[in-house]
Amino acid sequence: MQPMTTPARPLHVGVCFDLGPAFEARLRSEFPDTRFTVAHTPEEQRRIAPDVDVIFGRLDREAFLRASRLRWYHFIGIGFDSVLRRVPEFAASGVAMTNARETHVIPMAEYALGMMLALAHHLRESLDDQAARRWRTEHYRARILELAGSTMGVLAFGDIGRAVARRAAAFDMEVYAVDVAPVPCPPGVAAVWPVDRLHDMLERTDWLVITAPRTATTERMIGADQLARLRPGAHVVVVSRGGILDEEALIAAIDAGHLAGAAIDATDQEPPAADSPLWDHRRVYMTAHVSAESAQLLTRRGEVFIDNLRRYLAGEELRFRCDLERGY
Repeated sequence: MQPMTTPARPLHVGVCFDLGPAFEARLRSEFPDTRFTVAHTPEEQRRIAPDVDVIFGRLDREAFLRASRLRWYHFIGIGFDSVLRRVPEFAASGVAMTNARETHVIPMAEYALGMMLALAHHLRESLDDQAARRWRTEHYRARILELAGSTMGVLAFGDIGRAVARRAAAFDMEVYAVDVAPVPCPPGVAAVWPVDRLHDMLERTDWLVITAPRTATTERMIGADQLARLRPGAHVVVVSRGGILDEEALIAAIDAGHLAGAAIDATDQEPPAADSPLWDHRRVYMTAHVSAESAQLLTRRGEVFIDNLRRYLAGEELRFRCDLERGY
C-alpha cells in the first residue's frame, strides 16, 4: 500500500464515537492544525458528512453516501463485517478502513476463561440457591468440573485466540487450534492445524472457544455435524461474532444431552428474538456482546486512533488496515 497524502486544506475529522471530553481535548491539543467535529448521532454524522476527510468511530450509511471527500474510516471495533453489511457500498468505494485490533484481547480472553469457570462450577445454580436461601452441598458433589486435564479447541488463532490459549495453558489444559492461515504453534499449545483439520480438533475438545471473525468462510461453520463431533459433555464459548455457530443446533445438542452448556457473548441476531431459547435456557449463559467492554478498552481504542492519525498526517502506512476481501 502506498502511504496516503493529506489534502491541502486542514484535515477535517469527524469524531463519531464518544470517548469523552478528555479524549476530544487531547485530539485538539496534539493536532492543532486538524479540524475536529464531534458527531455522535447519525443525524450529526449526516450533517457533517460532505465536508469530512476522516471518520473515527461508527459509520452511518446515509452519512457515508454523502461523504464525497472521505478517504479514511477508522472503525472503533475489530470485526467489521457489520459495517460491510450495513454499508454495502463501502467495499467498492476505495476508502481505506482501519480497526482497533489488539485492543479487545485482554478482556475477551478473560471473559472466555471466566465463563468456562462459571459453567464448570454451576455458578447459575449456586446463585439461585443463594437467592432462595438453599444450602445444597450434596447437589453439587461430583458435578464440579476441573479445567486441568481437559482439552480446549480454539476456532481461529488470531490475537484473541492466542490470548485465550495462553490463559488455558495456565490452567493446565491441553490446547489445540485451527486457523485458515498458516500460524506458528507457540509454547503451551499442542498443535495449530489448518482449518481442514477442524474435525480432528473437535473430536478431542471439551471446551470449544470461537474467536473467529464472521466472514463468508466462517459463517455457519459450526453446525449440528460439528457439534456432534465434540466430546460428550463438552461446552461451547462464543466471544467473537454471532453467525459462526448455528444456535438452533447448539440448543438441540444441549437438550439432547450431548453438550453440557454454552456461554455466548455474540449472537446471530442482536439482540436475539424475544422467543429465542437463548434468553432463558438454564444451561446457556448469554451476555449482550460486552466481553470486551472493560474500562481500559476505551483508553486503548483512543491510543490506536491517535497513533494512526499521526501516521496519516505524515503520509506513513496505517496500522491495522482492514482487508475487505478476507474480512479481517
